[in-house]
Amino acid sequence: MALELYAHPFSSFCQKALIALYENGTAFDYVMLSPENPSAMERLQSLWPVAKFPMLMDEGRPIHEATIIIEHLQVFHPGPVRLIPEDSKLAVEVRFMDRFFDNYISTPQQKLVFDVLRAPGERDPKGVEDAKRMLEKAYGWLDGHMAGRQWAAGDNFCLADCAAAPALFYADWSHPIPDQFANVSAYRQRLNDRPSFARAIDEARPYRAFFPLGAPDRD
Repeated sequence: MALELYAHPFSSFCQKALIALYENGTAFDYVMLSPENPSAMERLQSLWPVAKFPMLMDEGRPIHEATIIIEHLQVFHPGPVRLIPEDSKLAVEVRFMDRFFDNYISTPQQKLVFDVLRAPGERDPKGVEDAKRMLEKAYGWLDGHMAGRQWAAGDNFCLADCAAAPALFYADWSHPIPDQFANVSAYRQRLNDRPSFARAIDEARPYRAFFPLGAPDRD
């Protein structure tokens, strides 16, 4: 039975899982989560009531959360690109950086997006300002971390970079990376140029008009 990925191409966390699949050329069936395919969302909700995606189905077993999907793929469907290193010490750094991008880039970025989707009387200006400050702190720390580095952890593209690519892509749309953080901007461009993520970017292009903050005319 082929792997099935329940996903939408414009979702950052779906892109994170897709990068891992594309890096290794892993065969899978793409189950599109969209209004045109209501049975897919019904299936997702029946297996995962919180209805967060992506979800990977492997031999009838649902695997949730993009990080865990990538861990699962490495264990059960390994390919030529090892996204979590064998060296335990380096693997801890990779996992830390994965958490950094999810918690301190993706989470505040999504706060900015979701707040725009609220009714005007339900918006959270203080939360939005806090999210912007968090992004600026994260950009600053990351700029120092990326000095002299090509990838987020170690010498090779890894799980952390799968997390970083969509996180920084959308974060720069939502709260642009300041000019003084040139290392972050250069890293973001390297990620955009990586063939696995470039493919995900192209697959998401038809949906840019739906970006709540307005997609910039770039990338």
